[in-house]
Amino acid sequence: MSETHQDHRLPQLWEEHLRAPFPAGFRGADLAGVDLVLLDAHAAGLVQRELRDGLDEEGVAILWACIADLDKVLPLIGDDGRASYYARLRTMTGLTAARYTPRDTG
Repeated sequence: MSETHQDHRLPQLWEEHLRAPFPAGFRGADLAGVDLVLLDAHAAGLVQRELRDGLDEEGVAILWACIADLDKVLPLIGDDGRASYYARLRTMTGLTAARYTPRDTG
C-alpha cells in the first residue's frame, strides 16, 4: 500500500501515547457501557500491531469496533485534560483504519 502524509504521523503519535499517563480517575471507569481501560488496551494494541506487522481481517474488524466505542465516549469525556488522551487514541485508530479503507480511484 502506498504511504500517504498521514501514515508518517502514526509512529510519532504512538510515541506520544506511550509517554502519556493514563488519565486519572479513568481506571475502572465505564462510559456509555464502554470500559475505558479495555478500550485503551484494545485500541493501542491494534495500533502497535499495525506498526509492527499490520493487521489481519479480524484485527481490522476489532479496530472498527474500537473506533465506534471511541466515537461514543469522546463526547462524554468533556474538555478536561483527560480528553486529549482518548482524542489521540481516536486519531491513531483513524489513521490505522485509513490504511484498510479502499480509496476512490475515480
